[in-house]
Amino acid sequence: MRAVGIVLAGGNSKRMRELSNKRAISAMPIAGSYRSIDFALSNMTNSHIQSVAVFTQYNSRSLNEHLSSSKWWDFGRKQGGLYVFTPTITAESSDWYRGTADALYQNLTFLKNSHEPYVVIAAGDGIYKLDYGKVLEYHIEKKADITVVCKDLQEGEDATRFGVVRVNDDGRIEDFEEKPMVASSNTISCGIYVVRRRQLIELIERCAAEDRYDFVRDVLVRYRNLKRIYAYKMDTYWSNIASVESYYKTNMDFLKPEVRDFFFKQYPDIYTKVGDNPPAKYNPGAAVKNSLISSGCIINGTVENSVLFRKAYIGNNCVIKNSIILNDVYIGDNTVIENCIVESRDTIRANTTHIGTPDNIKIVIEKNERYTL
Repeated sequence: MRAVGIVLAGGNSKRMRELSNKRAISAMPIAGSYRSIDFALSNMTNSHIQSVAVFTQYNSRSLNEHLSSSKWWDFGRKQGGLYVFTPTITAESSDWYRGTADALYQNLTFLKNSHEPYVVIAAGDGIYKLDYGKVLEYHIEKKADITVVCKDLQEGEDATRFGVVRVNDDGRIEDFEEKPMVASSNTISCGIYVVRRRQLIELIERCAAEDRYDFVRDVLVRYRNLKRIYAYKMDTYWSNIASVESYYKTNMDFLKPEVRDFFFKQYPDIYTKVGDNPPAKYNPGAAVKNSLISSGCIINGTVENSVLFRKAYIGNNCVIKNSIILNDVYIGDNTVIENCIVESRDTIRANTTHIGTPDNIKIVIEKNERYTL
């Protein structure tokens, strides 16, 4: 494909509460065995984009660890590859990334040294499948300066968390509001853009000269009437996990057969770093209904409508309902957990109860040292 890929994975969101205290949002575990960034990277490789840069910044240790080998997404090539860029002190700059446009500006050399005529920019916190090649075809057909991948939300969904766009009959974006107080339309931006590489370099250099840092506000919103900005409508599953509620809902969506079928059984595949764990073990007395159980788990109790990530241990007589148990969690005997997210590498003492509500998901973080119990 005649494009270079950029994944913006440096951001943080206070709406993730304690979940983002030790990891970037793009490193959040999804659907048992995946990380959020796997979806953007898999879409890149499935669209035959050979050269991809990931911009990391906030709490990037686990994300960098996850990206330590590019072979899982088939980027380990002689031509192209996977590049991870963090903020670097140089003669020109000694700042953190102050925004998405600033992140692009600080790594402009990557774009200038690339030879592909187009750039695909994607956020690292979106859960979706998309052939970027089709977006590029649409971009060329419309003679667009920038193409924004958009989606129509269903009635009742909150559009004010996103960039809201108004599109004319030809598909051109007439208005773009970033996180408005009141949404004037139910069409939102998915945070995926296609733009000509030279045009992007020119726009980013102009932003930097004017001391502007945000790609959405300072490029898309400012230039909406000056540049030909078009919307490419997406009609398949898409979710953004930048809040506790949406993160919980996205994982619970994978308990629906149609969502699992779309991501895991339909071509193309989603790839991730493989952990060589044994298959899940169900001991006598275990009862599991409508749940995702990952490799390395040991189940002794009851699990219903829940997602268990790798190496979770569920003790005797435990009841886990409507919950997400992250990696490497040990849950002691006779524990009840309902409507909760249990933080990874945690030890939940025996005979404890943690119950949230569907409207207020409880985040369980126990600071117990497992080996001193």
